[in-house]
Amino acid sequence: MKRKLIILIFAIISSCSYTIAQAGKNYPQFDRRKMHFGFSLGMNFADFNYNYFPGFYNQDTIVNVNVNRIPGFNLGIVSSWDIHETFHIRFIPYLSFQEREFQYQTLRNGLLITETDRLESTNLDFPLMLKLRTKRINNFAAYGLTGIQYSLDLASDIDVAVNAGDRIIKMQRHDFSTQFGGGFDFFMVYYKFAIEVKLSNGFKNLRIDDGSYFSSPLTSLKSKVWWFTITFEG
Repeated sequence: MKRKLIILIFAIISSCSYTIAQAGKNYPQFDRRKMHFGFSLGMNFADFNYNYFPGFYNQDTIVNVNVNRIPGFNLGIVSSWDIHETFHIRFIPYLSFQEREFQYQTLRNGLLITETDRLESTNLDFPLMLKLRTKRINNFAAYGLTGIQYSLDLASDIDVAVNAGDRIIKMQRHDFSTQFGGGFDFFMVYYKFAIEVKLSNGFKNLRIDDGSYFSSPLTSLKSKVWWFTITFEG
């Protein structure tokens, strides 16, 4: 599924690049409208900003913890209020599928053993973004983004009973994060196509202190997600 999504993105980019190369100014009436709607799709790479419990490696068999990014994907609906040609307010709720891999190195009987545990999240994300765009140059414009986002994890294990030895890291269901990034607008004949990159950093500790084996070495887990997105607006 992820490979097909990547192929689709590159096919769309190639098609749009050919259209942009043609002479003339496409879709001149776009900037005369105050409201625009569309959809977005893309990939995400979810991570955590995390801190260790002081001296945890002296108290248990776990000697190291790493979090590895695994690609996910997201779908969204675009609503844009164009206050000015260069100043837009955007609301783009997403359904995002995110995945992270926790890698633990444990010392048992003098042997270093690596164990992994995957954390899957299905999020409803609600970002409210401020978009600052350059003036249009023929069929091209660049822009920057900043804003805040609320996320609801539909796959959270917060209500699951966990024993001390279970391979589960319980996470909070609600998260808040800041976002910033940028991208490029390409004007087609009947729609606008954009490519953008964003980084979101959560400011809430999502870790639940349940005393389990895999969560005890960590004091905090704050979300960190890279977003690679393409949008279509009419």
